[in-house]
Amino acid sequence: MIDVIGQINAVRRQVGDRALEAGEGRTVTVSQSYPTGLADLWDACTDADRISRWFLPVSGELRLGGHYQLDGNAGGTIERCNPPHSFGATWEYDGAVSWIEVRLTAESASLTRFELEHLLPVDAKWAEFGPGAVGIGWELAMSGLGLHLPTGLPMDPSEAAAWMVSTEARQFVTLSGRRWCEMQLAAGIDPEAAGSMADRTIAAYTAAPDPAPDSASA
Repeated sequence: MIDVIGQINAVRRQVGDRALEAGEGRTVTVSQSYPTGLADLWDACTDADRISRWFLPVSGELRLGGHYQLDGNAGGTIERCNPPHSFGATWEYDGAVSWIEVRLTAESASLTRFELEHLLPVDAKWAEFGPGAVGIGWELAMSGLGLHLPTGLPMDPSEAAAWMVSTEARQFVTLSGRRWCEMQLAAGIDPEAAGSMADRTIAAYTAAPDPAPDSASA
């Protein structure tokens, strides 16, 4: 279903720091270039019907100031929108609030870079799982986007569910988790702590059909 190695290598990852009003924050950023035009990628990321074809069913008002709800996952409010280049929203899940921003950049007429930045508070969940908790989830979603764009067709739910418990999926999660561990090490995190975060995150993603300890995909 997915070229695991190719997809892992196609993603750029970054972990950063940012101050929050209520304390310290971390940014988890993922990006990937897709062979499609800017307008098509914007439509895939902002049209409710198309979002459901590669990510999750979404309800609500997908407009500035509107509230959205992903089926069985996060909801929030759209706080910024600059079509067809970027939008920002709150990401409200399991009683916690974080923030996402999606930025699209045309690299040519037929190649567009997708970049997503997720800003999270440094809390107990971050201390336990680190950046991979959301990073792996977003990478799984980005792989779905890559499968959707060439044809515009929806994913088959049964095929997606079967893949999520496959050896390939375990390989994907493990490789992604290790890459996020490398990002932690590059940021100066203690190797033992970074390794423990990655181990816990990989175990959480591979332990159950719904793989997200801090949900970015389902």
